[in-house]
Amino acid sequence: MTYDYQYVVLRLVPRVEREEFINVGVVLYSQEADFLQGAVALDHARALALDPELDLESVRASLDQVCRVAAGEHSPSTPRLDRLGPRFGWLSAPRSTIVQPGPVHGGTSEDPAGTLEHLVRVLVRR
Repeated sequence: MTYDYQYVVLRLVPRVEREEFINVGVVLYSQEADFLQGAVALDHARALALDPELDLESVRASLDQVCRVAAGEHSPSTPRLDRLGPRFGWLSAPRSTIVQPGPVHGGTSEDPAGTLEHLVRVLVRR
């Protein structure tokens, strides 16, 4: 069976005022497949090239938080969103923080988890 999906690429924007970024993850949502998951890959050298004083532990914590929200874990700093659609909406909403979602894109897949890994490999790890 083929499933429609939407995804956002997570961007690391160390100095928001400069608008420079690197891709650090992907969040993929498929309502039909009942699937929402995030996957991240932080390249320390590339991140530090944008800002040598970047706090990599803080960045890693932010990325881990995105993946936990996608997985449905709750924390005091995030809204309680039990359904996948609203959770993806919250994760994909524009924000002006160091980790920002890019525009929403879509596609179709027989394997959303495999597609997520493919997108991370092509768009983040290259």
